[in-house]
Amino acid sequence: MTSKPGSIEKNMQPVIPCLVCHSPLSMRLTKGRKSGKPSVMLICGKDGRHFRGFIAYQPFVLEVLDRLEGLQ
Repeated sequence: MTSKPGSIEKNMQPVIPCLVCHSPLSMRLTKGRKSGKPSVMLICGKDGRHFRGFIAYQPFVLEVLDRLEGLQ
């Protein structure tokens, strides 16, 4: 099943497109340089120079971590 950028697949995982090349963004867990707090990085799956963004809002990051722990 091929998804269009910005669409939602059957498993309800949104496909977020790169602003430059429209390929799907990858999600990685990172830590702040100074604070050491966890954050979520969104990066272009085709070329990391296209787009790289960080989400540091702790309630959201902790929810992502809880979801990932539930998958194990």
